[in-house]
Amino acid sequence: MLHIIREPIASDLDAFQKHFRRSIKSKVPLLNVITAYLLKSKGKQMRPMLVFLTALLTGRINDKTHRAAALIELLHTATLVHDDVVDEADKRRGFFSINALWKNKAAVLVGDYLLSKGMLIALENKDFDMLEIISGAVAKMSEGELLQMEKARKLNIDEETYMTIIKNKTASLFSACCACGAASARADEKTIKIMTAFGENLGMAFQMKDDLFDYQKFNNTGKPHSNDIKEKKITLPIIYLLKNASGLEKRKYINIIKNHNTHPAKVELLLSKVYESGGIQYAENKMNDYAVKAMTLLNHFEDNDASKSLKKLIKFTIERNK
Repeated sequence: MLHIIREPIASDLDAFQKHFRRSIKSKVPLLNVITAYLLKSKGKQMRPMLVFLTALLTGRINDKTHRAAALIELLHTATLVHDDVVDEADKRRGFFSINALWKNKAAVLVGDYLLSKGMLIALENKDFDMLEIISGAVAKMSEGELLQMEKARKLNIDEETYMTIIKNKTASLFSACCACGAASARADEKTIKIMTAFGENLGMAFQMKDDLFDYQKFNNTGKPHSNDIKEKKITLPIIYLLKNASGLEKRKYINIIKNHNTHPAKVELLLSKVYESGGIQYAENKMNDYAVKAMTLLNHFEDNDASKSLKKLIKFTIERNK
């Protein structure tokens, strides 16, 4: 489905790939080896797609749009590299992580390099509006990660806190993609606000779908089954289970997450209770609510190739299997 979604911006995405490769070139051979490896393991590239489709929806794609997409992709790649260090992850999307191959120090420095390259591109071109949008997203992403770490220690997360975490951690970058795309196309403030809200709702749905993969025994994400539970990350299906459990049951489930999160039989018991409670259905309903909100915001625009692709992207987000 992604190749159909990309059709209106296919030539721009191809040009972007070349531009992005040039933007991360360095005089240091090791850095070039590592960044070349990163480019091989790139995922769906939803974020550059969002920048281009939003620009096309609200105006015209131009050089600033290409810079915005590069900025977003540099930031996103840097955060993934840093996340793998924090999570001590050996693999991402089936590929060995940078820290697994070149150790933590190199991974942190590569992430820092990518972040600084993004800032330099913005400063050199005086794209201060882009820099403001993206800096705000970086701050929110950091806050989301730290809040999640704090709650993983205390295991006292509720639905409101979960929504705050994923809004900051994931939806803020989707929101920045759409804001940057619209701003690059010289859209007015009202239009930029609509696209910012669109990106946020899409990002919320996207993260909820990602979280639901953790409850599937077999998925195509490359992420191990029940990995969030092993890392004591409490997501919406478990929050729903805990909210509707008796005091005794709640203590039992929290004990599994806290002390037996690597015990296969006990984790499977917890997962079965999540399904029985209706936690999966509840999370899916919430995810669909955000998808509907995103879809509704597109009603502000003409029905054209860009809006059709964005509608398909919403559908893809909640129906994907990886």
